[in-house]
Order: sequence, then structure tokens, then C-alpha cells
Amino acid sequence: MELQDDRATDVGGDRSIDPSKCRWITSLLLITTLCLAQAPVPEPVTDQETELGLAVFNELRARAEIVESSPLYEIMKPITEAVSRIAQPRYNHPFKFFLVHEAHPNAFAAPGGNVYVVDSLLYFVNNAEQLAGTLCHELAHTIHRDAMARIAEEQKIVMRELGASILLGPTLAHAIAISMIGDLHSLAYSRDIESAADVTGSDICAAAGYNPWGLVWLFEEFQNADPKQIPKLLSDHPGNGSRIQTLKQHFRDNPATFAKFDSDPKSATPLKVPKNAPEQFLSTN
Repeated sequence: MELQDDRATDVGGDRSIDPSKCRWITSLLLITTLCLAQAPVPEPVTDQETELGLAVFNELRARAEIVESSPLYEIMKPITEAVSRIAQPRYNHPFKFFLVHEAHPNAFAAPGGNVYVVDSLLYFVNNAEQLAGTLCHELAHTIHRDAMARIAEEQKIVMRELGASILLGPTLAHAIAISMIGDLHSLAYSRDIESAADVTGSDICAAAGYNPWGLVWLFEEFQNADPKQIPKLLSDHPGNGSRIQTLKQHFRDNPATFAKFDSDPKSATPLKVPKNAPEQFLSTN
């Protein structure tokens, strides 16, 4: 592009373009690129975990909840990439993070490596460490195969007869997926299972370079809050106190890993999230 008399001409030379408009177009392209940050593609079905994971994905897509593109994916990306690198060797399917739009801030993990993050959670948390702690907690549930264990408990006859290596089929997988989504939106796990996920999640955070105190800070902020106003994964109220103590004891027992991290929430990294970020939803077809 050649500049002449403080104006720009296009390659054909027959149209003048004001440089200020060029800057505006460049900015628009950058914003458009950011807005087109995409949801990942689900893992192909290879076993019961990926079969159920795909069934959950299809059900959420049918409900028009899955966000296909949004700049919020770019906000999450540095955290999801860092924690996935640490957690991935402990699970045999790739971790993938999907944004969903629901009424309350939350996050939940389905079998097969899919982690779902409600868009409002990014506005709900106060810093990157709190978001990282939440995501690592969900990765830990996947690593521990807590959802699969719960399914096996509820579907004892079916799972025992079919065996872990045999696919369930679309009808049964879909029925289990609907039940699973209901469980994942409620307090489906015992306090011991949740605490175990907290501990493993804190290990993942620390190894990824994120301050594992983030989840503690989140629990502490809502000790006296109305459970209806906080995410389901944190609403083990008043049990959050015991989960905080379990985490703090874990930090004390492993000083080589955790002593270097600052327990003061004032040391947290701000999470910059654009207000009213645009979203495009995945087609239900």
C-alpha cells in the first residue's frame, strides 16, 4: 500500500482510503479474530468414557447451551493449556474445555476429558488463581474417574453385564448422559470425593505454576454466603470449612511444593474479562 499526500491508495490505484479508516479496519479485524475463538471438537468414540462424553456433549448442544465461539475462550486459554499439560499424563483422553451458557456460574467434568465451564464463572471469580483452582478441581474429578464410578454405582446391573470395554449404544448412552448432567449440576459427590479432587487439583495448579491457594480463597470468601449465590461445585456449605482445612493441611505436609506460594489473596493475578463478551452458540442440528 503506497501513501500519497497523507492518504492511502489501494493496489488498483482507483480508490483513496483515509489512514484513520485503515486503523479502524485493522482494529475491527483484530476484534473479529478474537471473537472467533472456537470451541474444541469432541474426542471420537473409542470406549465407554468417550461414548458417554459425546452423549453429554450432544445433549448440551441440543439444549443450545454450548458456546461455539467467544473471546472468553481466549481468556481461558493460557490457564487451560498450562493445567492440561500437567494433568494430561494422568488421563488417557485429551482434555478439552467448552464454554456453556447456564443460569448459574459453575464448572463440571464429563467422562472422556470434556470440561464444561459456565460463561458467567469467568465473571464470578476474582482472579486467575481462583479460575485455575476451579478448573484443576474438575480435571481431578476426571483423573479420578469420579463420574464413571458414580455411573457404575447407579447402573450396577447394566455396567456389570456389559463390561467396561463394550459400548453402551446411543439410546442407553443418551439416557445415562441426561441423568449424568443432572448429577453434575447438583451435589453429586460426597465430601470426601470433593476433598480428594481439591487436593489433586491443588497439585496440578502448583505444578502448572498457578498459586494453589486460589481455591482456598474462593472457599473463604463464601463461607458465610448464601449457597444459592455461589457455584454448585463450591456450595458444600457449611462443609467448605473442612475442605479448606484439608487443603491447608496438604500444603503444610508438602512444603517443598507449596511453601513458595503466597497465601495472601492480595498477591493474586487479576483476571481481565471483557464485559458482555459476544457469544455464538453451536448449532443444534
